[in-house]
Amino acid sequence: MTTQMFCFQCEQTAGGKGCIGAAGVCGKTAATAALQDELTGALITLATVLPDQPLSRESKDAILTGLFATLTNVNFNNENLQQQIQQAHQLIQQQNVAAVDYDMQQIWQADDNIRSLKSLLLFGMRGVAAYAYHANVLGYEDETIYAFLLKGLRALAQELTMEQLLPLALECGQVNLTCMALLDQANTATFGNPEPTTVSFTVEPGPFIIVTGHDLYDLQQLLEQTKGKGVAVYTHGEMLPAHAYPALKAYPHLKGHFGTAWQNQQTEFANLPGAVLYTTNCLMPTQGSYADRIFTTEAVSYPGVTHIGADKDFTPVIEKALALGGYNEPQFRTGMNGGSQTVTGFGHHAVLSAADTIVDAVKQGAIGHFFLVAGCDGKNPKRSYYRDFVQLTPSDSIILTLACGKFRFHDLDLGTVAGLPRLLDMGQCNDAYSAIQVAVALADAFGCGVNDLPLSMVLSWYEQKAVCILLSLLHLGIKDIYLGPSLPAFLSDDVLQLLVKEYNIHPISTPEQDLAQML
Repeated sequence: MTTQMFCFQCEQTAGGKGCIGAAGVCGKTAATAALQDELTGALITLATVLPDQPLSRESKDAILTGLFATLTNVNFNNENLQQQIQQAHQLIQQQNVAAVDYDMQQIWQADDNIRSLKSLLLFGMRGVAAYAYHANVLGYEDETIYAFLLKGLRALAQELTMEQLLPLALECGQVNLTCMALLDQANTATFGNPEPTTVSFTVEPGPFIIVTGHDLYDLQQLLEQTKGKGVAVYTHGEMLPAHAYPALKAYPHLKGHFGTAWQNQQTEFANLPGAVLYTTNCLMPTQGSYADRIFTTEAVSYPGVTHIGADKDFTPVIEKALALGGYNEPQFRTGMNGGSQTVTGFGHHAVLSAADTIVDAVKQGAIGHFFLVAGCDGKNPKRSYYRDFVQLTPSDSIILTLACGKFRFHDLDLGTVAGLPRLLDMGQCNDAYSAIQVAVALADAFGCGVNDLPLSMVLSWYEQKAVCILLSLLHLGIKDIYLGPSLPAFLSDDVLQLLVKEYNIHPISTPEQDLAQML
């Protein structure tokens, strides 16, 4: 049994250097970490023996699911990971070649700069795979994404220089941009364009189900199966923006939003009189007081937890909710700052519909600056920086936000500017595409580049989807990004200095100091 691990792929990694003991800070054991490495190594070998496009359905699914399963807080189930390894091995054997799994220690023990860039590429690909997985669920895929994942996985097994690896990492950002555009198309074609929508944090009496993760299709299937059964449905975490999609908000039993950010789930789910469905990350190790009411589906898995398979029969979830009965009285919950509600749904369609108003307001001096304050939340106490920063922004500024980092401040009343809310929630982490579309449109309107706009980007990162989004921004040549709460442990000093020199990336300092530099 493996008793030691090495993992440094997320922001909360131990000591800011790497988790090296019996378990990671995320809760995965050394044995689970070893299986995730084994699965990654099997996928690298699979990529090296597969012919170029077109790939079989089985190979596509194995690569997407396998990369997604190794993303932080997705899969803690050793049995499921072993099944995926076996599937990869079967696909390798079908190629009638003798091959052994790539040993991931060749990356973890490589020269510091090579380890850094290969890690950057691998973690970026895990994020891309997650977004491609979501699009695929809705029937949307792009062969160029699979082609790059093959290319990237093969590169991990090759002896490449820094000069060869850095362009591959930036190409990962380019492919992720394609992937996010594809997912945006999939979501809007299926569920409609998001509309600004007020969402309550109150939980009504009666049976209920909480849906967390990112997958809108799972939510839709659950809403359809709970019609007329007296079961309310609430979103949690990154599912909050679901309330803005016309096809989903049409269900009257989609009531509101439960809880704050993902890292508080163990406290907020304690003794919960309702069922919880995890559609994707972010899953934390379940606690005894609510372990029996947790359900998973798709790529997310946890030992001992009921998994809903491809048939999407949510009957066990519904029955558990009915048996638990819910609360007897309304629960008047609040966000982290005491607010009782929030507004979401300011995707690029909604924001760009007011583009003329925004441009005129800038030209007339009514809007002085834009801030993109976005990214992941987490346990690091330094993340209070993002709430403090938002509160300090000038009253003539607009704040664009997305992903779960917004839970630090999304329940604040920041007022309006030029007839628009100062705080515009653009959606999930994948909706960084919306922010990019808005930035490009504003740059076109003013006849300048994105870097010349009165726009500052203040990003928080946690896991690998944030990595691929950062790579997308770098691919676009966007500079002067402020990044925190700490810099990635997998970036070597040389690689970090290279990125700082080329893109002028700033580690966050204090809200006051950083704001003074931006304005």
